[in-house]
Amino acid sequence: MFEKNNKKTIRAWAMFDWANSAYNLVITSTIFPAYYVAITENKANGDKVMFFGHSFVNTALSNYALAAAYFVIVLMLPILTSIADYRGNKKAFMQFFTWLGAVACCCLYFFKLATLEFGIICFALAAIGYSGGFVFYNSYLPEIATVDNQDSVSAKGFSYGYIGSMILQVICFVFVLAPGIFGITDTSFPARLSFLLVGLWWIGFAQIPFKGLPAGNAKVINKKVSVLRGGFIELGKVWQQVKHMPLLKRYLPAFFFYSMGVQTIMLAAAGFGAKVLHLPTTSLITIILIIQLVAIFGANLMSRLSAKYGNVFVLTGVVIIWIIVCLIAYFINNAIQFYLLAAVVGLVMGGIQSLSRSTYSKYLPQDATDTASFFSFYDVTEKLAIVGGMFSFALIEDLTGSMRNSILALGVFFIAGLILLIALYKHEQNLSMVK
Repeated sequence: MFEKNNKKTIRAWAMFDWANSAYNLVITSTIFPAYYVAITENKANGDKVMFFGHSFVNTALSNYALAAAYFVIVLMLPILTSIADYRGNKKAFMQFFTWLGAVACCCLYFFKLATLEFGIICFALAAIGYSGGFVFYNSYLPEIATVDNQDSVSAKGFSYGYIGSMILQVICFVFVLAPGIFGITDTSFPARLSFLLVGLWWIGFAQIPFKGLPAGNAKVINKKVSVLRGGFIELGKVWQQVKHMPLLKRYLPAFFFYSMGVQTIMLAAAGFGAKVLHLPTTSLITIILIIQLVAIFGANLMSRLSAKYGNVFVLTGVVIIWIIVCLIAYFINNAIQFYLLAAVVGLVMGGIQSLSRSTYSKYLPQDATDTASFFSFYDVTEKLAIVGGMFSFALIEDLTGSMRNSILALGVFFIAGLILLIALYKHEQNLSMVK
């Protein structure tokens, strides 16, 4: 264990969000979706593409790829995080996934229609790197901040991420918007250059948390037990603890259902704007920048509201707003409406991500040393939600031919999450009355 609430350590931790959020903004939210739709739609085949001999709707294929990537993470992380706690080397795993994601982004520089299979594989590997590194990053939160500071520290991390990603987004935006200034004649080059810059930005700034965060504390190792078996033993111990933690046990299902909606909207929004509303790349970038700016305010606002009204109460209100967002998104048909909705999404996006993480952290034993294993449950829940959300989103579009139907269906997941949050809130109130 090391000193909690140390400002230098917290800043180093938050810089990891600064480093990897560029991937989330450029690759999943703006330039990549617009570039992907542009190169995969043509008069001959419409929105159909061939992937290893099989025909797919272009946006459905990319959503299937993300679902597959997150499913791989679901299978890997429970084992890796328990091994990380067992060996005390979670920073090494954080570094591995960071390099995987960053290199995959750099390789997207070579992505064109002729290399579709290669591009989709790199796209999926980048997602694995991003989500894998984030698990170990999240697990530091209860180690670097006391319970009363975890909401604000979590918000600080997301704020750093939004600011850092916006800076790189603006740099990429200049190349996309005005390629002629730099003598660029290849129309695909600005987008592909952006992918390369994301990878370099990601691995470059990640060196700050790699230097500022400790490796972790190893368990007392029984030499007769293999590392892999030790990892499973550690995971089993954490699972037994989770089963006897009533608030955490109720929170995870609620988090799962509303995350199916939140994460899918975040990953599919740009594709919706490009394909359904036919918005150009410049408009998509502008919209996402609006979301990022508002999200900084949203993350800090939710932190303050939670201090006054409680985490679960605020989360319940935010989920209600998300349900309304889904209903409105089904009917929008122009850029102005999308801009206005984006501002609302930004407000609740930053808030729900930050507050979800700190709420989970508060429900953990604050003296626990196996935080990576505990956070694997959180992240596996989130990744399973992404798998279910993205797969259902892609499947509904495949079956009905409309992304609007997919968006509307997400409202059902939010409603389920809302019901479970209300039940959690009531249980929390009952416990406080007993005390």
